[in-house]
Amino acid sequence: MKVIIKLFATLRDGRGKIVEAEYGEGTQINQIIKDLNIEEKEIAILLKNGILAKTDNVINEGDYLSIFPPVGGG
Repeated sequence: MKVIIKLFATLRDGRGKIVEAEYGEGTQINQIIKDLNIEEKEIAILLKNGILAKTDNVINEGDYLSIFPPVGGG
């Protein structure tokens, strides 16, 4: 099944802004994060179809993920 992953800020470095990938039924978000070489501690906000998600959530056909790192500033 096809999944679209939208990356933000520093998570785009070396990965791009939008990643489209194929995964099998029952795949959890944490597997996608691992495949993208992102450590869970690098993630501040994780959305599945615009709704707050957890890394153990299972993805479905047509889902899209939005992954945001911690944001600093001042």
